[in-house]
Formats: sequence, C-alpha cells, structure tokens
Amino acid sequence: MNTDSPLYRHYKQKLAQSPVFNGLSDGVLCDMLEELHHSTWRKGTEMDALSLAKRFYLIIDGRVKLERVDAVTANRVTIFLLGPGDGFDVISLLDKQPHEATPVALDDLHLLSASTQTVREWINHYPEFNRNFLPYLGQQMRGIEDLAADLALKDTITRLARLILRHTVSGAPPGKRLHPVRLIHDLPHESLAHMIGATRQVVNKHLQALRHKGVLDNVSHHLVVSELESLKEQAESFLSHNHHP
Repeated sequence: MNTDSPLYRHYKQKLAQSPVFNGLSDGVLCDMLEELHHSTWRKGTEMDALSLAKRFYLIIDGRVKLERVDAVTANRVTIFLLGPGDGFDVISLLDKQPHEATPVALDDLHLLSASTQTVREWINHYPEFNRNFLPYLGQQMRGIEDLAADLALKDTITRLARLILRHTVSGAPPGKRLHPVRLIHDLPHESLAHMIGATRQVVNKHLQALRHKGVLDNVSHHLVVSELESLKEQAESFLSHNHHP
C-alpha cells in the first residue's frame, strides 16, 4: 500500500486494532502495510478454494462466513463467522493446501490482503507478530472444538442459546437492561440454523420460545438479550425430556 494514500493512516489504525496485529511496533506495521492491498467484495460474493489459498485476508469492515456445503445433499454448516479485525484463511495459510470451506460476504466488505507466502514470512521473521498469531490460531481451533462438541452433545435450543451467548455484549449501557448481540444480530434464521446444525423452522420455533420466556427482547427485530442470566442457564442445559431437537 502506498504511504501517500489518503487511507493509509486509516488502515494503519484498523490494523493495530486487529487481534492479529495489535501491539506491533509502528515500524513493523509500516513494513506490513507496504505488502497489504485493499480490496472490496460485494455482499453475497463467494471465493473458490484455490483462490483463497493464495492470499490471507484481514477484514476491515463487514462480516464473512466460512461454510462447508455437502455436494450431495446441499446441506450447509458455518464453520466460522468473522468480523472486523479477523483474518482468513488460517488453515490454508498453515498447511498450504486449498481449504474446502467457502468464504461468503454477509455485507459489503473492505479487506486488506497479502500473499500467503508473505504472511508465512512474517510469522518466521517477526516474533511479535507470531506472539499474536498463535493465540489467534488457538482461538480459531477452540471455536471448531466448541462447534463439534455442541453438535454432538447438545440439543438444538441449547446450541442456539450458546451461539447467542458467545456473541452477546455482556455490559448493558447504564440504566438499560438490554444486552446487544454482535455479528449475528440481524442474520436470517436460515443462517443461524447453518451455525448450529439445525433447520430454519427449528430455529424460528426456539427463538419464539426464548422471546416468550423473556430471555430475548420481544420488540426488536434484531437479536437483543433481555435476561442474560437466563440465557446463561439455557446455554448450560443438557439434553432433557423438555427439549426436542
């Protein structure tokens, strides 16, 4: 990226806010920005696995889901939901192989990207970058572990509650009891279903039940948590005769 670009300072600030790049020295950030290129994707854009393996992307604005689609049944499961500051694709970056997960833009996106070879060189040459990258990789792996455990061990209403809880902003504004939900707040029920291994109809039924119980706000068209402690209790529930997938 050209240092004379009017957006250079903006992207430098965004880079410093990312968990992958946070805390790096000014000099290192400047060196990295020289290798990063800005691009935009329109909402709904998908990228094939071969192209994805060539570059590592950092989200500046917008959201991306990485999903797997069964070629026979066309069933879908969302592996990752990523927002500003997140990077993809970590798996292709590490093993140099195309990743079967397809990134799909949920919003109009602004991205910075570098070749995967360049980012591998950063991992080798910048210890401070590696100190950020390894915990971020661990976070990604933990997310996959949580998804696998939820799909195998929890019923659907518990999986849905845990999904909402992971994205709930715990600190409500002063004088208000409502807790906003980030990243998934406005997603259609079908998209939520792909994140918990369910169907749109089942998600719709469970959301209605959570609103009826007062766990979710019954007025807002977006997901908003009314009773955080009740949501936590539901998220820790195991299979019981009262819950039906």
